[in-house]
Amino acid sequence: MTEQEKFTQQEQDLLESVRQMAREAAEVLRRHFRSRNLNIEDKGSAYDIVTEADKGSEQIILEHLHKHYPSDAILSEESGDDHRTAQRQWVIDPLDGTVNYSAGIATYCISIALKEDGVTKLGYVYAPTLDEEFYAIKGKGAYGPYGRLQVKPNNELQRAVISTGFPYDKATNPDNNLGSVARVMPRVRGIRRLGSAAMDLCYVAAGWLDGYWELNLKEWDAAAGELIAIEAGATVKRYRDDHGICILAATPGIASDLFALID
Repeated sequence: MTEQEKFTQQEQDLLESVRQMAREAAEVLRRHFRSRNLNIEDKGSAYDIVTEADKGSEQIILEHLHKHYPSDAILSEESGDDHRTAQRQWVIDPLDGTVNYSAGIATYCISIALKEDGVTKLGYVYAPTLDEEFYAIKGKGAYGPYGRLQVKPNNELQRAVISTGFPYDKATNPDNNLGSVARVMPRVRGIRRLGSAAMDLCYVAAGWLDGYWELNLKEWDAAAGELIAIEAGATVKRYRDDHGICILAATPGIASDLFALID
């Protein structure tokens, strides 16, 4: 029996439904990627933007959800919260890594999570450029391009490659992560800035990164990747409640050392 065969038929059907909507939405992203005519709009500042590709991807996903799961609630980055009261809620980021995407940088993805009674039960992340998917069902492991995902067995911070990000209010709020970066940088092999929280979390799950932290995320940034990282064996903390979602994910052998530098 393969690990995926432990999924119930209902779980397999749900995963296939999510895969279908993500792949259809990805065609919109591919069509607009690196277009010289891409429409880009500010969402309150020059650092927080939305493109026509975000909106087109979201439309595909929402149409699928309204058709197949009409009684479920939805929280999506561009449309917001539909404020429905339901046992199940879909949490959608139709384009995570919009700044990358708008600049023609290929690190971006679609992130879809399903919560039941507030608990994330399914996480799915699809990166169109490399045609890579990452997914997890709570209690049944995480999976990626090469099968079952497992965090890297690293116990030495000095050998770690870590990623991070910066909040949109970085220019006006001194609580902008620069102090933590200054403390971490000398202690690790390298720091990377991927520009997509969902992909950061999936790369920790896959063992391609040893750890990741970021401030001021939203639920649609974190929900799917967080479950995938947890199911792959990562130590995951939401460690503050005063600056959006502040999250750390790391292989257990370095998690406490990394946390001590950023807390």
